[in-house]
Amino acid sequence: MNKELLIQKSIEALELSYSPYSHFRVGAAILLKDGNIIQGANIENASYGLTMCAERNTVFRTILSGYKTEDMVALALCADADEVPYPCGACRQVLSELFPLDAPIYVHNTRGKILETTVKELLPYIFNKENMD
Repeated sequence: MNKELLIQKSIEALELSYSPYSHFRVGAAILLKDGNIIQGANIENASYGLTMCAERNTVFRTILSGYKTEDMVALALCADADEVPYPCGACRQVLSELFPLDAPIYVHNTRGKILETTVKELLPYIFNKENMD
């Protein structure tokens, strides 16, 4: 896996962000088993509840491109901020269902701070389809 390339692609994805209200740009990139990388970014709306985070946009774009959870190898998430951008609760829930639970997630900023985590670490008590049986 090329961690550095994935991180670079998430930095490039910052340019895709539409964030005229918060000016908080977030870019994401998912590495796939076939070597492809899918990028996404946050998209804001004047009605903030309709805003979509970079992580969800990227996971949904990956699924809509014909890939499945088992095709995803790693996720990089970048923000132009002092701290690294941990996923919000809604993104953690979506990731828990559509992204591999043990795959690396690199949260980083444009200043060089990089931390590695997983969905299991971000959401240790997952609510998923097994809870609904």
